[in-house]
Amino acid sequence: MLSPVITVSIFQKQPDPQTFSAGQVILEEGQSGDNMYGILEGKVDILVNGKVVETIETGEVFGVGVLVGVKNRTYTAIAKVDSKLASVDEKRFLFAVQETPMFALQVMKSYSERLSRLQRML
Repeated sequence: MLSPVITVSIFQKQPDPQTFSAGQVILEEGQSGDNMYGILEGKVDILVNGKVVETIETGEVFGVGVLVGVKNRTYTAIAKVDSKLASVDEKRFLFAVQETPMFALQVMKSYSERLSRLQRML
């Protein structure tokens, strides 16, 4: 079993975590992007076509698609509660993948599980 602790530790090392107030949009469906997020504290709603399809929380990641070839964001993310997030750009993502293979596996697992859940809902 993969541990989200590895993922959280990678994000905890990132400089300048961002805080988002409850209800604040973090990223929007259709936008281009160049970073992914890890939730250090809080909860985030994931919406497709304006409908909440999942709520994720501390230790989980989102927004990775734009770092692995998806052109635009495929969902909207909104802070469900006041939340603290760290972001990783492509350069840091590739470094983390190279230095910590378990991080890569955790991110891929999270991404593929979310994609499967979203496809089942369509």
